[in-house]
Amino acid sequence: MSGTLHVIGTGPGNPDQMTPETLKAVEASTAFFGYFPYIDRLNLKPHQRKIASDNREELSRAKAALNLAASGETVCVVSGGDPGVFAMAAAVCEAIDAGPDAWKEIDLVVTPGVTAMLAVAARIGAPLGHDFCAISLSDNLKPWDVITRRLKLMAEAGMVIALYNPISKARPWQLGAAFDLLREVLPATVPVIFGRAAGRPDEAMLVMPLGEADANRADMATCVIIGSAETRVIARPGKPDLVYSPRFYSGEKT
Repeated sequence: MSGTLHVIGTGPGNPDQMTPETLKAVEASTAFFGYFPYIDRLNLKPHQRKIASDNREELSRAKAALNLAASGETVCVVSGGDPGVFAMAAAVCEAIDAGPDAWKEIDLVVTPGVTAMLAVAARIGAPLGHDFCAISLSDNLKPWDVITRRLKLMAEAGMVIALYNPISKARPWQLGAAFDLLREVLPATVPVIFGRAAGRPDEAMLVMPLGEADANRADMATCVIIGSAETRVIARPGKPDLVYSPRFYSGEKT
């Protein structure tokens, strides 16, 4: 008899941003598969066991979890943020799609979570208040020319762009290259938000215009949100600036 596979997201890292539905899935599960730091965010009981692995082992992690769930156990796959946004829900579905029929009989429950761009947006105002998109700058699973083409098209379409995986030790140049490309399309005054570790004790929020945006301000814990020509900054004496994208479209600014 097949078991149940929960796929959850722990949110950006603040325990208060983990949903009640996610906490119920954790309570019901006996085995937990995930990247080390994400599993460590959970307060597991003695009978609940961790099977932690490296960040680049998503597909093998999904297969191992599915195998255990197929044996009848209630299993949990753990992501940060939302499990369906550049995370483990897609890896689990990919494994089921290419895997044995027994995996298709498993009860799969994907629980939505708070993804990084939502946490950053909430801290800074409402930069996602109008049309937006999310793009991963990692070229591990797609070519760099596909990334740049999408960036340019989204900027030309007037979309606010949330960048995930903006920079790493193996990819130190890509965010700077993305900024250079976007400067060819967008006004230099467009606000860029560097939202690092939103909701955690080491949180840092920084806003600067695209013309001055410095890629060195980001790391892998940063979600970068690039406004559109419509996005506005409200200066508040003695308080942090607010950044928002109006709900209405007033037309292109030059």
